[in-house]
Order: sequence, then C-alpha cells, then structure tokens
Amino acid sequence: MKRIFIIVFALLSTSIARADEGMWLLSMLGKNIATMQEMGCKLSAEDIYSINQACLKDAVVGLGRDGRPFSHFCSGEIISAEGLVLTNHHCGFPYIQAHSTVEHDYLANGFWAYDKKDELANPGLTASILQRIEDVTDRVNAALNDKMTEEERALAIQAVAGEITREATRGTNLAAQVQSMFEGNQFCLLVYKIYRDVRLVGAPPQSMGKFGGDTDNWIWPRHTCDFSMFRIYTGPDGEPAPFSEKNIPLKPKHFFPVSAKGIQDGDFAMIMGFPGTTDRFLTSYGLKVTMEGNDIRYKVRSEKLRIMKEGMNKDPQVRIQYASKHASCANYWKNAFEQNKALKKLNTMGAKEAIERDFMAWVNADAGRKAKYGEALNLIRDGYAQLSGLANVEMYTLEALLQGGEAYMFAMQTGPAFMMLDTLPADKREMVTENLRNAAKSFYKDFNEEIDVKTTAALLQMYAENVAPEMYPEIITEIMNKYKGDFTKFAETMGNKSIYRNEAAFMAFLEKPDVKKLEKDLAYRTGTSIFQFYRQLEQDMAATRSSIAKGDRLFVNGLMTKDPDKAWAPNANSTLRLTYGKVGSYKPRDAVFYDYYTTLTGVMEKEGPKGGEFEVPDKLKEVYKAKDFSPYGTNNIVTCFITNNDITGGNSGSPVINGNGELIGTAFDGNSEAMSGDIDFEENLQRCINLDARYMLFVVDKIAGAKNLIREMKIVY
Repeated sequence: MKRIFIIVFALLSTSIARADEGMWLLSMLGKNIATMQEMGCKLSAEDIYSINQACLKDAVVGLGRDGRPFSHFCSGEIISAEGLVLTNHHCGFPYIQAHSTVEHDYLANGFWAYDKKDELANPGLTASILQRIEDVTDRVNAALNDKMTEEERALAIQAVAGEITREATRGTNLAAQVQSMFEGNQFCLLVYKIYRDVRLVGAPPQSMGKFGGDTDNWIWPRHTCDFSMFRIYTGPDGEPAPFSEKNIPLKPKHFFPVSAKGIQDGDFAMIMGFPGTTDRFLTSYGLKVTMEGNDIRYKVRSEKLRIMKEGMNKDPQVRIQYASKHASCANYWKNAFEQNKALKKLNTMGAKEAIERDFMAWVNADAGRKAKYGEALNLIRDGYAQLSGLANVEMYTLEALLQGGEAYMFAMQTGPAFMMLDTLPADKREMVTENLRNAAKSFYKDFNEEIDVKTTAALLQMYAENVAPEMYPEIITEIMNKYKGDFTKFAETMGNKSIYRNEAAFMAFLEKPDVKKLEKDLAYRTGTSIFQFYRQLEQDMAATRSSIAKGDRLFVNGLMTKDPDKAWAPNANSTLRLTYGKVGSYKPRDAVFYDYYTTLTGVMEKEGPKGGEFEVPDKLKEVYKAKDFSPYGTNNIVTCFITNNDITGGNSGSPVINGNGELIGTAFDGNSEAMSGDIDFEENLQRCINLDARYMLFVVDKIAGAKNLIREMKIVY
C-alpha cells in the first residue's frame, strides 16, 4: 500500500527499487516466471519446482524442532553433495547451547567438526524437504456446504484432509499435510520427506554469530556473521532414519553451488524458505487487537529479560543455561516494539480502513454481491467487539503465565504422568518413570531456581495488576487472599518446598511418588490452575473466533473476486514459498541513505568491550589487519547485503539465490522501518537483511580453518 510521503522519498533516489509483495507457492510459479526472467532470472519454472526432475526446491529444507512434523521454525539450504546444510546462527543457537558447558563453551568459542565423526547429534531436530504440492480445493469443497456452521465446516475439512493425507502417504515413508490458503478459500496438499538425524557441523563464536545483539536486531546496517552448519544423515539405504552410528550423509537430489563472485546493486535475487506467519488480510478491527497485544508482549518480556540478564551476568553457567531462552524471548520482544512503531508511522490503520471502505462500496453496488459478502465486515467487527478485553486477558495469560515461571509449567506437563503411575502395569510403569527421568534431566539442565522464583513472582504480579479480578485463575485469587498479594513470598515458598524446585527434589519424589503430596504441591497447583483457566478462556472465545473466521473467509473471497487480475499470494503458514526481488539500497527517511552492503571495516568500527554485544574476536582482528581476504575479497570482505524480498519469521536461514541458481547469501532479518510488513507489505521500504556467502566462506576458511568444508562445497568464482 503506497504512502505519499514514502513515495516522495523514493523519487529522490534513483537507486531505490520498489519491492514486490508475494510469498509465492512454488506450484503457481507459472504466473510469475516471466516477470522473474525480465528481472534477471535465467532459470525456468521447472528448474525451480518440478516433481519429475531435480530442481532448486530439493535443496531447501525446513528445520523442525522436538520431532514434530511441519513445525518449521527456520529454513536452511543444502550446499554440498554430502548433505551439508547452511542456516542462521540464531537458528542453530539452541543446539549450540545444548552442547555447551563451562568446560566446552561452544557459544563463546564456536564449534567446528574437522571430521564427520566429530559432528554432534541433536535429538528432535528434523529437516523436511518438500516432494510436491497439489491443489485439493475442489475435493475439500465437495465436503462443504453453505448451511454448515463454522464448527461443522472445520470438522468436515479435518475429515477430508485426513483422507487426502493418508492416501498420499500410504505405503511410503513420506509425511503430508493439507494447508488452508487465503483464509479457507483454497486448500493445498504438501508432501514432505522428513529427516530425523541432523548433526551440528560448525558455528562461529557467539560474538560473531550474534554480533550486535539486541541493539542491532531488526536494524540495518548490519555486520552479523549469522550462520551455522549442520549435516543431514540417512540410513544406509538413503532414506530417513533415527540417529545411528551406521547412518550416512544424505546424497541430495540437488545442492546449491556457492557463489564467491559477489553482488551488485540491482542484481536479481530470489529467496526460498518456510515463512512462518503473515496476516496481510487483517482488518482494521483485528489490527487494533494486534497492536494492543504487541504492547503487552513488550511490557511482559522486558521484565522477563531483565531478570534473566541479571542472573546471566552473575554466573558463567547461568549464562550458558539461559542463552537460548534469552535470545528467543528478546527476538519478538523487540519485534513487538518495532512493529507497533512502524504501524503507527505508516498509518496502517488508515490504509486498512480505506480498503474496507472501498470493499463495501463495491459490495453495495450490486445486489448479488451484497447478498454474498454484505455480512463479512460486520461479522469481523462484531466479533472483535465481543472479544474486547478478553483478547488482552489472553495475551497476558500467554506471556505472563504460560511463558512465565518454568517450574510450575513443568509440573503441569508432568503431573498427569505421576497421577496415573499407580494404575499402570509394572512394565509400563517403568517406561513412564524412565520418560519422566529423562524429561527432568533435559529440563533441569537449563534451569536456575533463583531466576525462576523471581520470574514467577514478577509475572504473576504483573498479571494481577493488569487484569480484572474476575479474570484471575484460582491460584492468583488464593495468593491475593492467603498471601495478601505478596507474590514474592508465594514464589519463594514454592521455590523452597515444591518437589519441582530442583532436579534432586524431583528425582527423590520420582523414587517414591505420592499423589496426595503432588496434589498439594504449589508448583503443580499453580500450573494446573493456569492451564485450566487458559483452556476455559479459549473455549469462551471459540464461538466468536469462528464468527470472525467466517467473516475473514468471505472478506478475502470478495477481495479476490473484486480484483481477479491481481496476482494474489496467500498468507505465510510455514509452507515452502518463493519471493523474488533485487539487491538494493534504500532511503528510510529524510537525509538518510543506506547502501546495499556492509564490510568487515564496519565490524571493526563497531567494536565494543569484551563480553558485550559488539565484541570482536582477536583472530578476526588479526586476519583483518593482515588483509588476508583472498579469494573472497580483495581489499575487504563484504559481510551483509540487503534485497527487497518479501520475507518474515521462519525465513531465517533461507537461501538467497541469484539468477543462475547459485547461493549468494543467507537471509536472517528484516529492517525495522518495515516491521509492519507482516500485516501490510511496504513496497518502498521492505528490505531483507542477508549474510553474504563470501563472509561465510571467509570465516569457514580463514577463521575456523575448516578446509574440509571448503573442499566439500562447490564454490563458483
């Protein structure tokens, strides 16, 4: 959506390129390929996506956590014939942290496997490769009718989607999902091969991989060396298999050659990856709720981050334990702040209201359209009005309670297993006991009692101070009465007496479980109370949400009917997408111009104290001083560059590809000026921040000395 003042800025600089909105489904590239080729793409649609021959999509992976299919939290790309995967440092961060100890601090020092036998396994980490996409809209719609309630409609969709996925995977080792597109107006079947043995290969030290920390997050210019490397392993037969010493590196259908030729302003660039969530069709009514939620998220997480940082600064072990938690919390803490800032500055509310006025004028101009679409915005408006207040309660519940104290949430998760132990036969009882033992080892590895007590007290109190008493979970009402609102006393009592206070107490209880003792345990009672409250809250909101969903479906269908010649892209939903654009500088505001690349010189200019966000490792300074850049640069190393591709969270780690299908970089961030982009794409400001492939090669070669990895890649000079 164009804003006059932004367009004026754009006209002042001939180097500014307008970004193209769209995270495109690969199966629909026929509509875009001519435009892409005009912009500099030398590939055909079949070269990018094919089910009959090797193509680019075979080298793009969706990284999933906890062994859950389709839980793509980041993207990655295969860059060798031996299954070597490149992604972001912040995507690999939880796994680097999990392998780190005070004695082997891979966060601080980095990690490199100079031989495959030294690569580290990561239980639960998966890599999904898309096999095919199929439009199944007609089949799903055949099971629906206009007389259905939204609940009946959802159940019918679930049933037919189950049939479709079972048919697609029967007799195979594939996984499949049916995903709704365009707010329930289209349905696609996506079939994946999911690999379950993904090992850590290498990562630079945190001082490079997170250079700039929270200060530079979502900011350009950027100098972050944001990459890590993994390797996909298969069974000896080349198919997905659980971890085994007998497994072999994946032999991919395709891998990306890595370009060391560099980039120029105006070069074609496309990005393929698994963007998480956008809400481009959000109405003005939904936008108000989103912005209020952002304010709550920022407020709650500010306190949570403060408590974590305080503990991390005091103890090296705590620093390692909470490094990943802090990074994860901080990412969308800043995102919430910057998104609201951009939404206000760009008057996104006004733009949404203008779309709605135009839509209703079109609807009201025709009796048939009025009959079909006339209720759409009313359903949405009335639905959000009914949710007024509850949405903020929900956000406080999610941020301050469900993501607050960890001990009581672990109690809620494991309590049911304890409750059923006495009812199980001996063999199953032993299995459940072992599962509890393993869960505790994993949980308490990164748990600190002092931090958890402070977090529990602060966030329970924040909830109580910002939510009406009639919307308290029972446990908060009890704290207000029995503890006279002293949340610190309550949290300290829990921390001193609960069987969940530390690993030793948990293991002792596991040896002699007592249901009555568990039922009285403060952590268990707190977690259970909060979860029961949240479940009831969601049930209370469900009917209204269904009404809003119906309005959204009709609204989007109407928009697409109103403008049938427009190339519409569905909202992101963690499915593989392609976005195309160009390398390009931009002018974010008056008298400010940002070039399209940064160099290693900028790293040195930003250097701060050791242990801070801008620490520069001695080895990097030595190589820079010696100007040992060849063959990845002459007088300097390009560190990062920007393109105007349409990306969002989940695209982290995505390959940035030139017109020849070669890897020129890895996407890792967006710019703060366009943080409204998930809701309203800003074509004059949108920029994707990318690690330059040459910086990655330079670090692997000159800093890590991992010649084995350099030899493994196909580098194009």
